[in-house]
Amino acid sequence: MALEKHPMWRAPQHHMDVDQASNHVHWIELFYDLIHVVIIFLLGNFLGNHLTPTGFVYFVGLFIAVWYSWADTSLFNSLYVSTDIKHRFLMATQIVVAMIMAAAIPSIDGSGWLFFALAFSTNRILTAYFYIRTKQKGAEESILAHKMGISFFVFGVMFAISAFLPAPYSYLLFASGIVGIQLLYMLPKVGILECERFVPRLGHMSERFALLVLIVVGEGFFKLVITLAQIGIANVSFDVFINYVFGGFSVFALCWIYFDFVGNGKPKNIEKSTLVQWWLAHLVLMLAGVMIGVALTGEVKVRIWEPYPLKYAVIGCTGLAAYLASLLWIQNLIEKRVAHRFGTARIRIVGITLALFTLVTIPYVPSWVGNLLWGSALFSQILFPVSKAYFTLLKEEQIEQETKKQQQD
Repeated sequence: MALEKHPMWRAPQHHMDVDQASNHVHWIELFYDLIHVVIIFLLGNFLGNHLTPTGFVYFVGLFIAVWYSWADTSLFNSLYVSTDIKHRFLMATQIVVAMIMAAAIPSIDGSGWLFFALAFSTNRILTAYFYIRTKQKGAEESILAHKMGISFFVFGVMFAISAFLPAPYSYLLFASGIVGIQLLYMLPKVGILECERFVPRLGHMSERFALLVLIVVGEGFFKLVITLAQIGIANVSFDVFINYVFGGFSVFALCWIYFDFVGNGKPKNIEKSTLVQWWLAHLVLMLAGVMIGVALTGEVKVRIWEPYPLKYAVIGCTGLAAYLASLLWIQNLIEKRVAHRFGTARIRIVGITLALFTLVTIPYVPSWVGNLLWGSALFSQILFPVSKAYFTLLKEEQIEQETKKQQQD
């Protein structure tokens, strides 16, 4: 049909069946990411308002659920090139469902649970239909689409049931479903990763991860600005502005080290263990990024001679240690780049050690000392590699010039 030549009517296709499938993110996916700006902001608010062990467990569970709902949809869009009208309406429905999930987060430990679980269930069933539709359209004749479609539908029903169960049974069933989906991918011999056609566009997925990292880390700016605005910019002392500026530079530095060393990096191979680790390492890194963003709101709640609020310090220090550890983890999984010569494991370990040392000392020192220690952990990840790169590359250039001169003589 002539209509199928136009992307608005073209049936979904597996990217392996397309001559030149783009690795770049489609505008529909970018628009889908916008609702996750709101979701992550509300997740950060929830953590900031529930800085207790129980609140942290809620936060981690919610973040993992939301992250997988985003990642599974992104994974489908990486496997299949799907841009037709029906797919656009399905993605619009996914966005509306995510809006319901977002609105339920503030009251998730009460009346919001029913709405969140049902919306999450709908997300899973829609994902199931994405795969079933590829089989109906003839885009996938292997077991991949059938297995994914049936499995996601079953898990969707499970999540729907969890919405009506009393706690803690509702949470246990929901968590079992999350674990089950991961086993669907990873189980030896029978997992989806064993399917020959389960080969996502690695460039596309690396770009998807990078865009979400921008959202996750960039939420730190939201937190700082809104917190100061709520307090009243005219109601704080000058030293609080110093903390505020420090927080802004810190958020920027988090993005800097991610994109210099691992951002948009493709896995070094398509082995099962590499892909699974790449997937999980990004999950931990983004979780840590939200923790740091929430912790930085403490910057505008304390003066420089007062101790930094301990609850914020705990999630900030552990978050930074986890962020740097994840950065090193991802760095070892992706293709080598020049920056890896200088951002070595030793430098990451220095940063992790300083972050944990800060956690131990912060209750006993004024906040400016705590910021100095924590800032040393973070900014060392830029200062050491950049200075090392400058002097190393300068020396190599001088040697190269001397060698050329000797050859000419």
